[in-house]
Amino acid sequence: MTKICITAGPFNFDAKLEREAAPETCAAFEAAMPFLGKIVHVRWSGEGVWVPLGDRDFGVGYENHTSHPAPGQIILYPGGISETEILLAYGGVDFSSKMGQLAGNHFITLTSGLENLMKLGNLVLWDGAQDIKFAFE
Repeated sequence: MTKICITAGPFNFDAKLEREAAPETCAAFEAAMPFLGKIVHVRWSGEGVWVPLGDRDFGVGYENHTSHPAPGQIILYPGGISETEILLAYGGVDFSSKMGQLAGNHFITLTSGLENLMKLGNLVLWDGAQDIKFAFE
């Protein structure tokens, strides 16, 4: 297992790629690492933060997709109905956009730092966008 280190705002998390369940998504994301972005609070989905990616094309379709990621799960929405995005659930999420319910590929799961998820979500909600970085250890 290749460990991923995620720095989001002032918090650090360890994570694993879900290679068996989402091999194409993992490979496409690995090719883009280290991956830097900004997280903002979701608009319609509940307790989550997301990285808006516009029309970026990772070249993947749906695999291991869900509309209800659990806290600590990261999904990639490959685009189509709405813009491409990465979403990190920190609480209850019903993944949606102004176009309605969506599904994203669950491809990363946090393995440490879960006690800081709600703190991160509240920081983004009340203080605004934060930097996020995905890198291999």
